[in-house]
This record gives sequence, C-alpha cells and structure tokens, in this order.
Amino acid sequence: MLQAIQTHVQRFFTKGHERSLKTKKNIIQSVLLKGGSVAISLLLIPLTIKYINPTQYGIWLTLSSIITWAGLFDMGLGNGLRNKLAAMISLGDVSSAKSYVSSTYALLLIISTIMFVVFYFVNPYIKWQQILNAHNTPADYLSMIVLIVFAFFCFQFVIQLINNVLTANQAPAKTAFLNLMGQILSLLAVLFLMRVKQGALLDVVIIIAGLPLVVLIAGSIWYYNGSYKELAPSFRFINLKHAKELLGVGGGFFIIQINALVLYETDNIVITQLFGPKEVTTFNVAYKLFSIILMFFVIVITPFWSAFTEAYTKNDLDWIKNAVAKINKLWVALSFCAICLLIVSPWLYRLWLGKTITVPVLLSIAMCLYTITIIWQAIHVQLLNGIGKIKLQLYVGIIGSLVNVPLSVFLGKKIGVAGVTLSNVILFIIMGVIFSIQTKKIINKTAAGIFNA
Repeated sequence: MLQAIQTHVQRFFTKGHERSLKTKKNIIQSVLLKGGSVAISLLLIPLTIKYINPTQYGIWLTLSSIITWAGLFDMGLGNGLRNKLAAMISLGDVSSAKSYVSSTYALLLIISTIMFVVFYFVNPYIKWQQILNAHNTPADYLSMIVLIVFAFFCFQFVIQLINNVLTANQAPAKTAFLNLMGQILSLLAVLFLMRVKQGALLDVVIIIAGLPLVVLIAGSIWYYNGSYKELAPSFRFINLKHAKELLGVGGGFFIIQINALVLYETDNIVITQLFGPKEVTTFNVAYKLFSIILMFFVIVITPFWSAFTEAYTKNDLDWIKNAVAKINKLWVALSFCAICLLIVSPWLYRLWLGKTITVPVLLSIAMCLYTITIIWQAIHVQLLNGIGKIKLQLYVGIIGSLVNVPLSVFLGKKIGVAGVTLSNVILFIIMGVIFSIQTKKIINKTAAGIFNA
C-alpha cells in the first residue's frame, strides 16, 4: 500500500509535459509556503485587534484599501512586463528580457518619486477624519499615519517588481517564500510590542506595511545576485523607448486594474461610510476565514498565467484545454469546501476570536457565495490575461465597476454589511458567464471579433 502511494506520487512529479511538471512543483511548494502565511495572518488578526482595538484596526484596513488605489499609477507596467518577460524567456531572448526588466524598474522609480512628492504637498489638505469616519482620532495624527503608509507604499511600488520577474519565470513559490518571511517578522514584532508598550495605530502601520518591504528588498538583492543575475536590473540596459511597448501591453491591464480595485477595494470604504470602521473589522474577519479557500486557489492558479502565455506563444491549445478542464474540477471541489466551512464557521469564529467580534450568519453566507463565484470567474480571467485577450474583459470590467458602488450602497442599506458582499457576487456571476463563453471560443478556435481581441 505504502509503495503504491509512493509510486503514484513519483509519477505525479515525473510524468507529463515539462510545463505541467514545473507548474505542479510550484503549486506544492506554494501550498506549504502560503499555507504558513495564511496561518500567520489568521493569528495576526486577533493579536492586532487586541493590541489596538476593533475600531482602529478598521481604520487601518480602510486606509490600506485607499492607498492601494495609488497602485494604479504603475499604468499596468508590472503585468505588461510579466507577459512580455514570459514570452521572451520561452524564446530564449535573455538580453531583451534584461532590458525590459531594467526599463520597467526605471519607469516605476520615476513614477513613485513623482507620486510621493505630489502627495506630500496635497496630504495636509485632505480631510482624513471624514474619509475614514474616524472623528475620535486627531486629524494631525491621521495625516501623519497616512503619509507614512504612502511612503512605504511608494518604496514597495518599485521593489515588488521582483514578484513579477519571479512569476514570469514560473517561480511563484519564491514570491510565496518572501511573503511568508514578511508575515513571520510582522507576527514576531506584534508579539514583542504587546509585551513592552501600549498599543498604537502607528506601530501597526510600521509593522504591517514596513517589515514586508524589508523582506522584499533583501529578496531582490538575493535573487538578482544569484539565480536571476542574468535578469538583474542595470543602468546600462535601461531603454526608455520600451515604455511605449510596455504601456501598449500593460495599458489594457491598467484599466482592468482600475476595475478590479473598484470591485475589490471599495467594500471597506462603503462599509466604513455606511456603518463605521468597526464593521470593517467584522467584514474582514469573515473575509479572512473564507480567504483560506481563496488563497489555496490562488496558489494553484498563479503559475498558470505565465504557463498559459508560453503555451499560447507555442500554439499548444491542447495543453491549455486540459489545464482549464482540471482547474474547473478543482473549482467544484473548492465550492464544496466553502459550503462546509460555512456550516462550521460560527464555531470557528468563537474558537478564533472569542467574544471580541460577532460575525452575522448572513455575512458568512455572502462570503461563501463570494468565494465560489470569484474563483469561477478568475479561472477564465487567468487564461485571458495570460494570452493577452483582454479587450472584452476591459469593457465588462468598466461596466461592472460603474455598477458596483451604487449597487453596494443600495444592498448595504437594505440588507446590511452582507449586502455589500452580495453586490460583488452578482457581478462575478455575470462576468463568469461572459468570460467562460470567451474561453471556450478561444480554445475551440471559433473566437472572432471582440472575443478574440
């Protein structure tokens, strides 16, 4: 029996297409690494809430959502580089790949510097107390917190490009390792501060926003002086003429990023305006629990973006068809897991958080549906992004982002916090139907017009 299992495992890692084997190994490594990250993030939530309080934690969550919007200013360069780099690596053009990496770093450094300078002068005039619905927190203190968060973000804006380089090389497990190290440092720092001083929002900002940045810097130095030395950014290889081409590839992704932010990052803002910062914490507790399933899916799907790029570049549609079929089977299994998690969620909330936070059953049901629908539509989006067929996604996303906020507000007022999540669910179902049709047409070579653009 044991020998049969061992033989089966050995075949799993040694039999099949080279592209599939690389993907399998990355998935297994990522499961172990990201599993650790998820466990630590679940530990961090009750510890952080205890260190400060639910309201201040809600302020941090809402603020981080708003700052994330600044990520739009990369103009899609990160994802544009990811696709360009994956295609060049598959063709063996290392010199051009290094030039595109160097040029993207230069462009993002210029953009981040301009962003920080502009924000530095504009920040004092922004009424953060009203935006964050945090009238009990001094205005000057909030302004300082926001500026520090934004400074960290601007650094990360450039440094996190190492993640795009690693995923383009079909090595997402290495990005998972960097993320795990950042989480470990954050957990140790929170535990240390809980022993030595009273909780403060500023401490949380420095820990959660600053320490992962330190890890990214160390990781960049390590990888660019090691196995990815041939792709390491260099002043000699900077060619700003690549900007037009990178923006051409990334321009569509830029608009898609805007749509994604409206869909994913406005929930905290809507909730804090309708119900206050404390309910943002409740919402995110439910999201964190169900994100365990979502995180597992992300682990599996991440290597496929660049794998799809390589397969489509080599016109290997049979491999793509088989890969999508297997991922759809995984979706069915994960949907079942989400329903099981919903059933035991009340007990898990009590075990995890005690009586600190109470999560309504309706919110858990909405999160379960959210998890099932976002995974379904993400399967098709990952393929379409990998092969660059994003025009239909762009148009559908624009319509979805225009509808999302007013629908979230309407359902939030009618149903409560769960209504904000159900707004996402409705849009994910519509998007999933459209993108699944496009995916089938592309795989079957019947795509035409906007379905093939």
